[in-house]
Amino acid sequence: MSVHPRVIDLTGQCFGRLTVLQRSKQNAPNGNARWYCRCDCGQYVTVDGYRLRHGMTASCGCLRAEKSRKRAYRDLLPYVDHEGKTLKNADGTYYSSLVRSKRNHSGTVGVSFDATSQRYIARLRYHGRYVLNKATATKAEAVALRQAAERKYFHAQNCSLLS
Repeated sequence: MSVHPRVIDLTGQCFGRLTVLQRSKQNAPNGNARWYCRCDCGQYVTVDGYRLRHGMTASCGCLRAEKSRKRAYRDLLPYVDHEGKTLKNADGTYYSSLVRSKRNHSGTVGVSFDATSQRYIARLRYHGRYVLNKATATKAEAVALRQAAERKYFHAQNCSLLS
């Protein structure tokens, strides 16, 4: 195979978890050189040279999967026991329905603002289905709807957790 004078030889170089073994016989559809690489996990992959050099591809996909697992574990950790079961209180209500997350910007669990419709949405899931999913014009109305639904579906002992 003849090498074009502009092709940068990447053989032997490491990019993230990938080590370049040799140039691929076929170029990428956009004309870039492709390289046959070995990932630290043992998988082999063919990657566009531009993506390698600019840090857009750093593994065979194992790095993304690993980061995703860590992120999912971190986000679910407060609500999952050591066996991976979702934690519920004595009444069967998921703790995640009772605790305000970092992503909540309204300040009330189950109340969010829909920028598209310019309305507040009040939601409550109970036993795996929505028992409340209503749009209101004001935040106060949405909060009142959510609190009424909490009183209806959650026992009195849980209402103290929600305040």
